[in-house]
Amino acid sequence: MGEFDFIDRSHSNAEKHTLKQKLFGTQEVLPMWVADMDIATPACILDAVRQRVEHPIIGYEIMAESAYGAQCDWVNRHHRWRMEREWLSYSPSVVASIGCAIRAFSDEGDEVIVQSPVYPPFYDMVRKNNRKLVLNPLIQEDSGNYRFDVEDLKSKITSKTKLLLLCSPHNPVGRVWARDELIALGELCVQNGIVIISDEVHCDIIFPENTHVPLASISQGISESTVTLLGPGKTFNMAGFSISTVVIASSQLRERYRKEQHKVHYGDGAVLSHVAFEAAYTHGDVWHAGLLRHLSANREMIEKWCRLHPLIGFYKPQGTYLAWLDCRALKMGDRELREFFVKEAGLGLSAGLSFGKEGSGHMRLNFAVANDVLRKALEQLSHALERNGYG
Repeated sequence: MGEFDFIDRSHSNAEKHTLKQKLFGTQEVLPMWVADMDIATPACILDAVRQRVEHPIIGYEIMAESAYGAQCDWVNRHHRWRMEREWLSYSPSVVASIGCAIRAFSDEGDEVIVQSPVYPPFYDMVRKNNRKLVLNPLIQEDSGNYRFDVEDLKSKITSKTKLLLLCSPHNPVGRVWARDELIALGELCVQNGIVIISDEVHCDIIFPENTHVPLASISQGISESTVTLLGPGKTFNMAGFSISTVVIASSQLRERYRKEQHKVHYGDGAVLSHVAFEAAYTHGDVWHAGLLRHLSANREMIEKWCRLHPLIGFYKPQGTYLAWLDCRALKMGDRELREFFVKEAGLGLSAGLSFGKEGSGHMRLNFAVANDVLRKALEQLSHALERNGYG
């Protein structure tokens, strides 16, 4: 079996399978929604975990300095950003880090800017922490490309605006933000005393014609105003290890964050997660290169399919393994569109509306699957379109 061949997870407790009935009302869908990969976690990670399990005690352990060092080396190799060890701390998840940062750098009633459409927990963390959600929607150009609306952002900043949540690369639209775009956004935030929480967990899934620029790497000023969220979960399909890092260059922001962090007692994570984390960043380069080739082939497959089915618009993602399908030409309401994908195509995708009202008429498809699985999904969608007069 090849590294990126089909693996049946239907008899495991995989979220995408166990929640099919709840989310889609049926078991008879091919689940391509939640953002993990139906691809084997790299052997170098599994081997390291097996070796550690040979020790008969799995107790409390702290994260090894060499593990943090491995991540620093990886980021420098792949993204040309020299992080300092003292900037890094453990977190069980990026979403937990967002919530912690919101509490650390704002008070109840303060304003937090979110650039819609975007990953749904961005909205949830603002609302659940009793902050005021301020939307700064992305602009979608005629080409399908998205960009920041800096003028709209300027008009919405007030004395109560304390934070901006940035998704970089962007989930769900797949943009890899260019340096000049990030400079404009970052400098505006610095000028207005706004802390940027930059979710960069997809930063290693970048297609060859693009380059991920860590926001905090751009300038000293932007670095001092940025909280960067990183982790190996997306890159190496190891979300189940529940480990990520928070990177804060500013000693002042770092102290405020860690005070809030101590209130919820994250601790230092679990020993097997530490081992997996270090193995991924130390030994994962070759596997990662193969993954990008595999995902590129799947991206090309979707693009070719969409050329033959022009009612489904597709702007090739520059990063992530998520396809943002524009289905507005089908002229269906959002509920009707979701039911079409479930009942007619047999596909369990993420509804675009769940990412904000700007996602209306879209569906998000996770293409981090075996080539044959994606081919099957597209065939099912082709047949559904033909049966319903869209062929």
